[in-house]
Amino acid sequence: MSYLPSSSRYEAMQYRRSGKSGLKLPAVSLGLWHNFGGVDTFENGRAIVRRAFDLGVTHFDLANNYGPPPGSAEETFGAILAKDLKPYRDEIIVSSKAGYGMWSGPYGDWGSRKYLVSSCDQSLKRMGLDYVDIFYHHRPDPDTPLEETMAALDYIVRSGRALYAAVSNYPPELMTRAAAILRELGTPCLIHQPRYSMFAREIEGGLLDVLGTEGIGCIAFSPLAQGLLTNKYLGGGIPEGSRASKAHGFLKPDHVTAEKLAQIGKLNALAEGRGQTLAQMALAWVLRHPQMTSVLIGASKVAQVDDAAGALAKLDFSAAELAQIEQILGAA
Repeated sequence: MSYLPSSSRYEAMQYRRSGKSGLKLPAVSLGLWHNFGGVDTFENGRAIVRRAFDLGVTHFDLANNYGPPPGSAEETFGAILAKDLKPYRDEIIVSSKAGYGMWSGPYGDWGSRKYLVSSCDQSLKRMGLDYVDIFYHHRPDPDTPLEETMAALDYIVRSGRALYAAVSNYPPELMTRAAAILRELGTPCLIHQPRYSMFAREIEGGLLDVLGTEGIGCIAFSPLAQGLLTNKYLGGGIPEGSRASKAHGFLKPDHVTAEKLAQIGKLNALAEGRGQTLAQMALAWVLRHPQMTSVLIGASKVAQVDDAAGALAKLDFSAAELAQIEQILGAA
């Protein structure tokens, strides 16, 4: 039976304008960093994507190296597009990135024009697309001139491979320079994708201000700190199937400290008092910033998508709640 999305998919989702652009993104976006690779179960990933779209999640975020193996997440998403979402292509935003190691030799990493254009072409082929909506440079390159990298993004947009240019993991000063170059080229930077959560707050040290000044959107990756800010770790220890338990994961067992577990327990108690799960409160906390366009969630099961979308039911915080969170995190 062919997939028919929910007719009410746009009723509950909140859509936010990305900076000063004309593009709106769902407040909750779905990232395919984990659980969509060649080592994962296709039908599970397919069910997650379908449920996300049913809930009004119109933005699906990928990168050339997502898997494992690298490239396989884009292949998985391409298959889901072909089977389920092709009739709705104009209702969805697809993003991809290049900037980390992808293939052997001197042209398969970092930020040269050669690498970025070649990688974009490969990503389009894997997904079976004529263009992506957003194409990112995934991380700064200390050796390639910034002008070359930004000119490559400009070319990718002007050649029709992407509709918008974006960057990820850029510090404030470099972000300011990149924004100026892209603006001069006539292809403004749409959005920046940094890591941000209650446990990773570096962007509060200037990047959010830069994005606000420049009129650039912000979409936070790892807003749940690789699953730490969920109910998975409330029992203490490392549960089977969690990211910290997987050999190819980025969350390592030594990241799950006794101090973190104690903080998670206290934050969960506060979330319960708000009538939310810990994950919902953590997402709402990230979305409270006026510069924040969207949060980028990962999911290993359909229920996690439902839980994340439920965060939108309560996005406001009292001054006392924010102060209590700061106290728990040791930042007060």
